Amino acid sequence: MLQAVLSGIPLTLGVTFVALVIGTAVSMPLLAGTLSKHRIPWLISRGVIDLLRGVPIVVWLFIFYYGVTIGPTKLSPFGAAVLGLGLVSGAYLAEIFRGAVSSVAAGQYEAGRALGFTNVDLWRAVIAPQAWRVAIPGYTTYGIGLLKDSSIASTIGVAEMVFASGNYARTSGEGITVFMVAAAVYILVSVPVGLLSRMADERLSRTVAQ
Repeated sequence: MLQAVLSGIPLTLGVTFVALVIGTAVSMPLLAGTLSKHRIPWLISRGVIDLLRGVPIVVWLFIFYYGVTIGPTKLSPFGAAVLGLGLVSGAYLAEIFRGAVSSVAAGQYEAGRALGFTNVDLWRAVIAPQAWRVAIPGYTTYGIGLLKDSSIASTIGVAEMVFASGNYARTSGEGITVFMVAAAVYILVSVPVGLLSRMADERLSRTVAQ
């Protein structure tokens, strides 16, 4: 039973990691748009964020799996899963990062400009480290949530833990037990991520204090 559940871990972690990377990349232009003082980029970014967050994740997965083709072939289950989860992640992460950037005091911008920092240097050396420290808890919490949401990928045939557990339950009749084991594995995988998040937060706190 445990072996059946564990057989799905590689794809569970793979879907989570790749989707989080895609989401982080997608969130950057969306973040820039929401912080823009120009109306059109702001409206476009807000519209994309609201659209991605307003449609259930499983619907996005079905759209990409059944409705998107690249040349003569359609996306693989894994490709559709990471694309759907990644785009939705980008919308949520953009909001997390926007809140983190907004928490940086206006005086930090003024002080950086008074010291002659360019906009790039100001963001790299002053704003980003402070904003990232604020964003870490939300980013990590979302990552843990994404780990659990990766189970939705089983609906399009990705053989992650829920998919593997379901197959085992159908053949063995041990439905409740196998899914309890799967739940325990999800917890065991999530706990180290939370611990790493706290360690990173403490390290950044010491760096900022210096």
